[in-house]
Amino acid sequence: MGFELARVQEIAERVAASMGLEVVEVEMRGAGNARMLRIYIDRPVSGDAKGSEDAFGVTHEDCAQMSREVSTILDVEDAVPGGSYVLEVSSPGLDRKLSKAGDFERFVGSRVKVATRNPVNGSKHFSGKLESFIEGRITLDVAPVSKKPKRGETPPPQIVEIELGNVEKANLIPEI
Repeated sequence: MGFELARVQEIAERVAASMGLEVVEVEMRGAGNARMLRIYIDRPVSGDAKGSEDAFGVTHEDCAQMSREVSTILDVEDAVPGGSYVLEVSSPGLDRKLSKAGDFERFVGSRVKVATRNPVNGSKHFSGKLESFIEGRITLDVAPVSKKPKRGETPPPQIVEIELGNVEKANLIPEI
């Protein structure tokens, strides 16, 4: 029986749900005895959690507990056959990958970087404020942030709409 990432994803999602967490991504890197199975987890933000400690992602203890529980199940079910591997469970980081519709809905108002499969308005690379995500369409304001508007003046938005199906890669841009 071969390795099935979907099976590992299902196990990870089951454990994460029992802990009040979500799986952002599961990936296997390397080959042979140098394989690394990475699981990125986050804490979904509900309306009640905004502004509370729960709004700030996962803790080191969340990652350690998730690692222990997932590791045990993977071993018992032999879900990762083919020798040794390293399991790493971590937060998706400040530059979190966005891939599902729920990711784009959750991060409306954030700055994002998007690469498309096919050009949109002659370009395949965009960065800007995620204005909305409605009916499978991402709306970005790509107006430059560096230009300081004159007093009392609001710079006009430069709107780009991208179909979710055309997104090759998208990430948050950390705002420090």
